[in-house]
Amino acid sequence: MDCIEKVNDALKQMKEKRPLVHHITNYVTFNDCANVGLAIGASPVMSDEIKEVADMVSICNALVLNIGTCNERTLESMIEAGKAANTNNIPIILDPVGIGATPFRFQAIERLMQEIRFSVIRGNMAEIKVIAGLGAERRGVDSLEDESNSAQLAENLAKQLGCVIAITGKSDSVSNGEITYVLGNGHENLAKVTGTGCMTSSLIGSFLGGGSDAHISAISAILCMSIAGEIATEKLIDRKAIGSFKIYLMDTISALNPAEIRVRAKASLIK
Repeated sequence: MDCIEKVNDALKQMKEKRPLVHHITNYVTFNDCANVGLAIGASPVMSDEIKEVADMVSICNALVLNIGTCNERTLESMIEAGKAANTNNIPIILDPVGIGATPFRFQAIERLMQEIRFSVIRGNMAEIKVIAGLGAERRGVDSLEDESNSAQLAENLAKQLGCVIAITGKSDSVSNGEITYVLGNGHENLAKVTGTGCMTSSLIGSFLGGGSDAHISAISAILCMSIAGEIATEKLIDRKAIGSFKIYLMDTISALNPAEIRVRAKASLIK
């Protein structure tokens, strides 16, 4: 079965299962992450109270950890939730938002990676380079990095860490250390809306919770977001109508079907 048919199978399986996906995530995009999970067919739960996160994650199908607005309190909740997920063999995705922006963010990710096993790490080029121990140019939480070697970086880091690495940007690279795909869908409007990266991580959590393996889950989520960005832009009368774009984006994600994915998906096998 080729990659695109695996994506369609993953989408069908996830919608049938309607997985419960626990989030400890970015307050800026909290509502968007919940809504995109509902739109794709999952059931998100958003809790960062340390007294309940272990109990909550134990009844869920996947866990999303996003440090976009992390603080000392929520970091402890992430660690508690992550350990419970590992104990119960529940897959976890890490979104290291702005890891290189401040020492606190870097130290938070260091600690999370020391104490928790992750299924997928998704970030932009600058974020993944910092995790790999390489210097990176950034502006706040945004990447200024050249993405030309993203496939090789994703492969090398996936081998090193033993998890799937997904690098999103103008093109996207997803590797499990043995097989690497470069994905070519998307539109520049996706970078003009706050939180599309966070929402993509929530979509990965949705596919993980649906039972697909980590590699296909990351590919599926990224293709769904990127293809939806293309379709949403085509629906606009005015290409600069970013408020309308965001509405169309959510509408499109909720209505994505296998035929659209087959026609539009651009996935190149690198290795």
